[in-house]
Amino acid sequence: MKTKLHIKNMVCPRCIMVVENELKTLGAKVRDVKLGYADVIIPATLTLEQIDLQMKKFGFELIHDPEGILTEQIKIVILDYLKHVHSKGKGAKKLSEYISLQIGRNYNYLSKVFSKQTGDTLEKYYINLRVEKVKELLDYNELNVSEIAVNLGYSSVHYLSNQFKNVTGFSISDYKKKSGTDRTFLDGL
Repeated sequence: MKTKLHIKNMVCPRCIMVVENELKTLGAKVRDVKLGYADVIIPATLTLEQIDLQMKKFGFELIHDPEGILTEQIKIVILDYLKHVHSKGKGAKKLSEYISLQIGRNYNYLSKVFSKQTGDTLEKYYINLRVEKVKELLDYNELNVSEIAVNLGYSSVHYLSNQFKNVTGFSISDYKKKSGTDRTFLDGL
């Protein structure tokens, strides 16, 4: 049976590789895998429950309800937006505009669905994701705080520092002293 599997918690290229490998191991013919979904041909001997159990071993799970699927699509678009901001800096579109354009739906509707599914607002999710990116860049120690602020579209180092402290409870300098000990996996956001 040819089907499109919607998969929760796929956040990186490694996730794509793991999902593809596990589907092949189960005997599915994999046509395409992208963040959030896999197009597969499932043999008659393989059930969706078996696939879901295998995915859960790696922190993924199949999504069946339309609002859950939409929420996962929104998360993927927000990840893409973070890369977009990283490449465009302050010239990037607003988050709300970007999400609406990418998904082709009204932002207010998307925001309500997202909040209902996750218990968080889109903005809070984006702020948490952005702070995790700041932590990553601090841990790499390749950019100074000013460069990080510019790369992630912050209006100033002061704004970045305040947001970082509000989210983490640490100043940037305190975080650097204990570097790498307080990171959150993206699928945990």
